[in-house]
Amino acid sequence: MMWTLAIYFARRFLFAIVGIFFGGFALIFVVDFVELLRRAGDVEGFSMLDVAIMSVTRVPSLTERILPFAAFFGAMATFFSLSRKLELVVARASGISVWQFIAPGLLVATFIGAFGFAIYNPLSASMKEISLRYEAKIFGEVINRYDQHSKDNWIRQGGEDGDSILRARSTYNQGAGLSGVTIIMFDRNGRFSERIDAKRAELQDKSWLLMDAIVITPQSAAKHFDQYILSTHLTAEEVRESIAAPESIPFWGLFQVIARSEAAGLPAHRYRLRFQTLLSRPLLLAAMVLIAATVSLRISRLGNVGRLILTGVAAGFMLYVITELAEDLGGAGLVPAILAAWVPAVTAALLGFTVLLYQEDG
Repeated sequence: MMWTLAIYFARRFLFAIVGIFFGGFALIFVVDFVELLRRAGDVEGFSMLDVAIMSVTRVPSLTERILPFAAFFGAMATFFSLSRKLELVVARASGISVWQFIAPGLLVATFIGAFGFAIYNPLSASMKEISLRYEAKIFGEVINRYDQHSKDNWIRQGGEDGDSILRARSTYNQGAGLSGVTIIMFDRNGRFSERIDAKRAELQDKSWLLMDAIVITPQSAAKHFDQYILSTHLTAEEVRESIAAPESIPFWGLFQVIARSEAAGLPAHRYRLRFQTLLSRPLLLAAMVLIAATVSLRISRLGNVGRLILTGVAAGFMLYVITELAEDLGGAGLVPAILAAWVPAVTAALLGFTVLLYQEDG
């Protein structure tokens, strides 16, 4: 009997969380696709299929952040539905404690969190690389005209050709590929020597291969080159640490990136934080279920649904703010990555457990 009831509750939690997640996925896809169509409106020869593929392949990386909220609102919806149909009342009357019918939700949330970092994250990271390549293909020539409020990537580098400052509008291939590239070159005396604008750049052995480049110098007019090679002393590890987003590296590849960065004497704070954040996700999702239970289980007895739901939303928002703040501190190396990633999840779980214990068991 208990196993049957546990499976029933687990199925309700699973359907609610997955349903809300895919609802958010569809909404983000529609908004992103429309925005990409607007951006591509001035690009000559763009393909609707390319825009659709770009949107589909980049939405999974965007939806990773909504997974905790899907667990939170899915758990709230499940508890609210069970309360309205008096199923929780019947369960309580039959001698089942609150911990027994919350346990299936906690197990489902933990399983989804583990699935998220072990399978979904590598898939989304791989798809994000595809989307970045399509972005470079579609918007590479006009990339500077869009997203003017987003963050550019800057690198100061040296090479056989002299020192230079490189700006890239976006990156792909974990930082080894750049699009929307502008390079300011200096001579041995530190004076400006030339400017290079290129559609794309790919890191080769001790050089950048610039494609569709325009070179401007003080002594001559602009010249166009299909390919242009610029020397650099940067290594792949240095470029990756400087500009590659940790989100673009799959969970199972973070081990090697951290090891290579440390072997090269480079800081790896962001990658350690990313690894620990993904690893703590099952606990964070379980904490979301506990917090949802603290504000949802009283609905059937006390009423005032709106106030309780608003309280839950406020609690989820506060947890999100604390998590973002901890990640910023951990990414900057001011706080150890393991603390920045685990403290918010552990604190939320303990807080939810304590409040629920006080409410249900006095």
